[in-house]
Amino acid sequence: MRNLLAALAAVVSTAGLVVIGGNSTAGAAPVCAVDYKLNQWATGFTANVTVTNQSAPVTSWQLSWTFAGNQVVSSGWSADVKQSGNRVTVSNAPWNGALGTGASAQFGFQATYSGTNAVPTDFSFNGVSCSGDGPTTTTTTTTTTTTTTDVPPVDCGTATLCDDFEQQTGGQPSGKWTVGAANCTGQGTVSVDSSVARSGSKSVRVNGAAGYCNHIFFGTPLTGTGTVHGRFFVRHTTALPMAHVTFAALKDSADNGKDLRIGGQNAALQWNRESDDATLPEQSPQGVALSKPLPVNQWNCVQFTIDPSGKLSTSLNGEAVAGLQVDGVPTRDIDQQWLNKAWRPAVTDLRLGWESYGDGGDTLWYDDVAVGSSPIGC
Repeated sequence: MRNLLAALAAVVSTAGLVVIGGNSTAGAAPVCAVDYKLNQWATGFTANVTVTNQSAPVTSWQLSWTFAGNQVVSSGWSADVKQSGNRVTVSNAPWNGALGTGASAQFGFQATYSGTNAVPTDFSFNGVSCSGDGPTTTTTTTTTTTTTTDVPPVDCGTATLCDDFEQQTGGQPSGKWTVGAANCTGQGTVSVDSSVARSGSKSVRVNGAAGYCNHIFFGTPLTGTGTVHGRFFVRHTTALPMAHVTFAALKDSADNGKDLRIGGQNAALQWNRESDDATLPEQSPQGVALSKPLPVNQWNCVQFTIDPSGKLSTSLNGEAVAGLQVDGVPTRDIDQQWLNKAWRPAVTDLRLGWESYGDGGDTLWYDDVAVGSSPIGC
């Protein structure tokens, strides 16, 4: 079994995934299964870990493993992560300690490394090997501890804005976030939701009402200059309508403070520039065909890059959307209309929510929002 686990670990790359668990050679049923997902770069990585209890119900849990290299944990979330030498011990947070048989808990951490970053293979759950090899014992001398307070959500990389909303305690998002709209509001609402989440136990829910002047957003300022890389996860219930709608907006200080908006029209994703109402792609049948709908009832990863030189790129669930690219060379049905005027964007905030300019309401959830100066993975 150990040879098989080592072989699995060897094939993990930047977006690695290894599931540890199953029957051991001795025939003992494993006490847990571990899903360990990596998102790594040259000198660091984040790991999103799901641990499943395959034994009797527990009221608290502790997962431990040994790093084979020089990995050093710098922060953790949704659990208490401790490291002593190469040994890591993770204890449940107050809200995710009780696990029935077959139940799972998620947590994550960020770490540094150099050289190789092999996936651990010796996970143990409450002191018992997840490979079914019996109890494990460890000796610790010094401990470095990270807590669940003010720590980044999963898959944030080097983002300067990074929020999974787990620290929100009120009915509406607060702190760095402000709820409202620049022009007019109506029946739309924004709330912190503890029943739906992509990671952890919270997200932000937006009830987007149909009809003009029902605008509602929650937003935060962006710091820094230069190229902006953004990533957020959105889940919604109603397919994008034929009429123009927006679910994210960024104020462009280089365009008289007008908004750069991403949403939908003709049932597909589009960017819209408020200052001249240019769309990306062009709303011809050929242009719309180069975009994509936003799938309903699932978490969707939306990634964008806005370059001050006047370029823009967009991906949905890890795949570039052909119609949502501005490369500086006018292309019919894509960015020819967009490039009719000089555009050198300088965005200063990010707002997530809902604007409807005709028919169309929707219920949306947002989670794991990140913005930074380098690309951020899904």
